[in-house]
Amino acid sequence: MPRIQQIIDALEALAPPALQEDYDNSGLLVGEPQGNVEKVLVSLDVTEEVVAEAKARGAGLIVSHHPILFRPLKRITGKNQVERTIMAALREGVALYAIHTNLDNVAHGVNAMMCRKLGLEGMRVLRPVGGTLAKVVTFVPHAHADAVRNAMFEAGGGQIGAYDECSFNQQGTGTFRAGAGAQPFVGEPGARHSEEETAIEMVVERWNVRRVVAAMHRAHPYEEVAHDVLLLDNAHPTAGSGGVGSFAEPMEWDAFVSKVKSAFGAPAVRHTAPPKGPIQKVALCGGTGSFLLADAIRSGADVFLSSDFKYHEFFGAEGRITIADIGHAEAEGGISQWLVDQLAELKSGFPNFAVLLSEVRTNPIYVS
Repeated sequence: MPRIQQIIDALEALAPPALQEDYDNSGLLVGEPQGNVEKVLVSLDVTEEVVAEAKARGAGLIVSHHPILFRPLKRITGKNQVERTIMAALREGVALYAIHTNLDNVAHGVNAMMCRKLGLEGMRVLRPVGGTLAKVVTFVPHAHADAVRNAMFEAGGGQIGAYDECSFNQQGTGTFRAGAGAQPFVGEPGARHSEEETAIEMVVERWNVRRVVAAMHRAHPYEEVAHDVLLLDNAHPTAGSGGVGSFAEPMEWDAFVSKVKSAFGAPAVRHTAPPKGPIQKVALCGGTGSFLLADAIRSGADVFLSSDFKYHEFFGAEGRITIADIGHAEAEGGISQWLVDQLAELKSGFPNFAVLLSEVRTNPIYVS
């Protein structure tokens, strides 16, 4: 059976923790990473009922989208739902892991799931995130440039949007003088040496920099490897908030509403005035999305599909876009099944491992 840490590694490969928002608290919240589990229960939220379900079904780990803990607890006395849930998890020996805004902010995560449900094509990130990229530069003897470059690629370097193995290479002359006790790959200690070298530079996601630099060092022939790590302000083309895509064929408003209700199990859609013409382009955001309204308008979308809009925020549409609010749990409801499908791939290495979808309703909102 897998260790909890192995499951965490698989989840964080899907959604790096570095992409979570500052206010968020994704990660392992309760439990020991070295513990073993035979079953994992996946749920949108964690409640006392979900913990009881995990215990009854033999699951030692609950993976939820929403973290049960957003703020530090000074004491745990069972006075509210959060404290009682934590107490239940500790009492029953059930670990809790949350994968929240980091899953919102990867291109294949929550918003991609919503696009698939609607049948949208050509999805792109609505608001790409900045401050997540770096450039790694190193200098290699010509004969070893391919080996070093390939090692960096294999470690995850050189990925830009839909392209990989991206690098820039320039030839030049490097100089160095090895000191006493050094064992230079070329040249002699105490004498300046000139070597024809290739400068290799490539973009690397910041959370991959250590891995790429380590791979570069292992493949590089020099005893001391000269390299630069430059932090970039460039927006990440495939990471950020929200998404936008288009229907293959335009859709009338009534048909769109019917499709949304069916795809997301939404009992109702709160919205501003419908578009005057057919709907082609749709911007969307799983969960709370009002902060992206201006981005949705700039994208040229006909409709912005999200949730948690307050009364006065609907005025922000200003007749330039139709806001469609389907409810928080409805917008993100399909992500639990998607996580089940992703974690099920671990079964090949662990034949007795099972991933379960929670059967407990956690949405506290009812529509009558």
